[in-house]
Amino acid sequence: MKPILDLHMHSNNSLDGDYDIETLVDLCDKAGLKYVSLADHNSIAGVQEMMRVGKSKGITVIPAIEIDCAYKDTNLHILGYNIDIENPRFNQLGVDLLNQERDGSKERIRLVEALGIYVNHDKIEELQIDGIVTGEMIAEAAFDEPENKGLEILKPFMPGGSLADNPYVNFYWAYCAQGKPAYIPIEIPTLDSIISLIHETGGTAVFAHPGHNIKDDPQLLNEIMTSGLDGIEAYSSYHSNEQIKFYEDYALEHNKLITCGSDFHGKIKPAIELGKIIFPEDYFNKVVDRLVK
Repeated sequence: MKPILDLHMHSNNSLDGDYDIETLVDLCDKAGLKYVSLADHNSIAGVQEMMRVGKSKGITVIPAIEIDCAYKDTNLHILGYNIDIENPRFNQLGVDLLNQERDGSKERIRLVEALGIYVNHDKIEELQIDGIVTGEMIAEAAFDEPENKGLEILKPFMPGGSLADNPYVNFYWAYCAQGKPAYIPIEIPTLDSIISLIHETGGTAVFAHPGHNIKDDPQLLNEIMTSGLDGIEAYSSYHSNEQIKFYEDYALEHNKLITCGSDFHGKIKPAIELGKIIFPEDYFNKVVDRLVK
């Protein structure tokens, strides 16, 4: 069926999102989407506005959030749908994580510079948000600088390079993500605590883009899913056809909800567009039955 559902996108209420709510809804409308979720990182700040503006365009907006958490030593993203967005615990969660990101920002820049990459601090000052500097911002403040011209470490992110499709976020994943040279560890909630929070506030807990976080590890997947998750974002911009089938088969075997999301952000992931993921009609009907109130 024609893509009309996308349950994973970000606004500028996420540190790495580009668009305000009005613009994002316009983009959804132009893409032909009819059912969407704003799932900002650890934030429900834009959800009410998204619901209001979406309704004016004939778009059903399912309340959501994307939360950072950890299972053992693996960082994960969990989507919470139909949560109680009035619950103060979500705001407090976001504040706590942002404070840690702010505290680690200068060290993140220093670690990138230690790799031999020149970072334009004037650009950083323009890009930072409330004192927070992300890996993607550092990439934006480095890539076009003449001091970095021909720098071997940055060649994969330049036009024609193997990581040039989404260069800013690919830089983050290559150098600032968990286990990478410029990673700044922060204390994030456990998977169990986030599943409990989502369920206690009336929500449905879904594993976001699992292929990106755990690749295709069946044992780890089963451990994570049996912690109480309700569904899997099997249809994701990050998944190959083989990965889609892997996660789809698991969900069907274990009676888990199968969802669809692009993880649209804007400039940090320019290769990801709205309304491009084909989602089978029978799964679509199950999602609508489960999540549309």
